[in-house]
Amino acid sequence: MQYRTLGKTGLKVSALGFGAAPAAFLKTERDQVAKLINDLLDAGVNLIDTAAAYPGSEKFIGEYLSARRKDYILVSKCGNVAPPGVRGSPWSEELVTATIDHALMTMKTNQIDVMLLHSCNLPTLQSGEAFEGLLRAKKAGKIKHAGYSGDNQAAAYACELPGCDVIEISINYVDQNNIDAVLPLAAKNNIGVIAKRPIANAAWLGLEGRDGIYINYVKEYVRRHNALGVTPIDAGFTDSDWAEFALRFTLSFPEVSTAIVGTTNPQNALANLKFVDKGALTSDQVQVIRAKFRATPGSAEWSGQT
Repeated sequence: MQYRTLGKTGLKVSALGFGAAPAAFLKTERDQVAKLINDLLDAGVNLIDTAAAYPGSEKFIGEYLSARRKDYILVSKCGNVAPPGVRGSPWSEELVTATIDHALMTMKTNQIDVMLLHSCNLPTLQSGEAFEGLLRAKKAGKIKHAGYSGDNQAAAYACELPGCDVIEISINYVDQNNIDAVLPLAAKNNIGVIAKRPIANAAWLGLEGRDGIYINYVKEYVRRHNALGVTPIDAGFTDSDWAEFALRFTLSFPEVSTAIVGTTNPQNALANLKFVDKGALTSDQVQVIRAKFRATPGSAEWSGQT
């Protein structure tokens, strides 16, 4: 497993992280998913990403993974929804504080490594109340590092925000505008970057048979995929190497510390480990994909999918 430094946090994170959102909406056996995650931890994956907005995910982590707390860096998100029994209006310091307390209890941990505001808009971020809640929690020792999960102008603003250590943004072959608009600012300020949706919700599979909570993201990514017309062959792969092509493209940017993939499929999880071990694409391969994106009409307006 490759490890990269998560910006100014100094944390060494695996290039592949696990996105625990699927654990919130399980259609498979919970013990089976717990085994998959434990197998990933055994293989060297050391970052788990969750959120208060993923009902059941934090509880799943507490029940099934708290015994291995020392083996992973825990990232969660808060601010937009109130977990059961938690009071406070969205983006208030009251809600942020109470949600962090709830997360500590639910995930059975004394401290959360990284807590991010969960996709608030730019004016909300600029108002400062929610982020101040994170900083107070950091001062109290409840979290180690504060940051922001989102995209576009808000993510760029967060990179310049005092006290922001980490951002989580969308980067993949059909979602490239954060590469130019956000990554340079992250590098300038030594902000750790977590890439979400690195395989673009498998947009190459199309829409047939797709459903679930992420269907709107899938629809937009499929639309972009069809307009883009890029294939793995353009980067020297075979036409069946979509997942490898997509994941290695996202990890080709040195500013990206880790790419989180959520899956409950053991075969896919094992394949992702092998893809990451192959390393980044070459500069020439990356430029082919970037050129295709820039040449696609309308792509300059394809904002990151917050």
